Amino acid sequence: MPIEYDDIGRGPNVVVLVHGHPFNRSMWWPQVEYLRERGWRVIVPDLRGYGNSKAPAGKTTLDVFADDIVAVLDALGIGGVVIGGLSMGGQIAMEFCRTRAARVRGLILAATFPQDETPDGRRERQQMAGRLLRQGMERYATEVLPKMLARSSIERCPELAQHVLAMMQNTDPLGAAAALRGRAVRPSYEATLASLLVPSLIIAGSEDSFTTRADAERMRELLRNSELVWLPGIGHMPNLEAPEEFNAAMWRLLESIP
Repeated sequence: MPIEYDDIGRGPNVVVLVHGHPFNRSMWWPQVEYLRERGWRVIVPDLRGYGNSKAPAGKTTLDVFADDIVAVLDALGIGGVVIGGLSMGGQIAMEFCRTRAARVRGLILAATFPQDETPDGRRERQQMAGRLLRQGMERYATEVLPKMLARSSIERCPELAQHVLAMMQNTDPLGAAAALRGRAVRPSYEATLASLLVPSLIIAGSEDSFTTRADAERMRELLRNSELVWLPGIGHMPNLEAPEEFNAAMWRLLESIP
């Protein structure tokens, strides 16, 4: 299945940034330009079923998303990369690490967690998938916006809130539902993280409705060569809500990579 992506910048040092659900590659714009100006090449895909990539029916598991990224990298002749992701994108990055550890030079995990799904979580994701197919994205996007961004971020930056809302509303419900069903059966990535030695960054905010401080600390414990950046007053999208702090932490990671 063709995957749409941006390939920005040149050179041997490559960062892949994987968006979360239910967003698209435009969520990474503050990081793309920052990295390009500093001489890094950046690959930002639209996952299948999101943005400009075709929506599948049924179920899309995290390994399928990771394989799509591998296919893009292979087509471009790219070997080792720093891979990063937010929320579901972070779990896709962990899946990439699980199966392609030799290609991972560094890891960025934003607003995510490594645990497998709980029984309650599986039921909720399946129910939400059905709802999105019946109702579409409009009402869901409006309801979930306060969980994606901290209240202070919405009040301070209404244009950011509008961008996040538009990304969610414009997502194809077929793709969103397929990803929800796939995430419902995701494995644990704790053993994968514990096996990694590459420089890693964990970044999350105190107002995140989905990633807790305990989740972030757990990832820091598992990743033996990691930094945890905890952002007070920031919600589920730290790369957009606090781009300067996010970019500074990301750059520290990149400068530490041989």
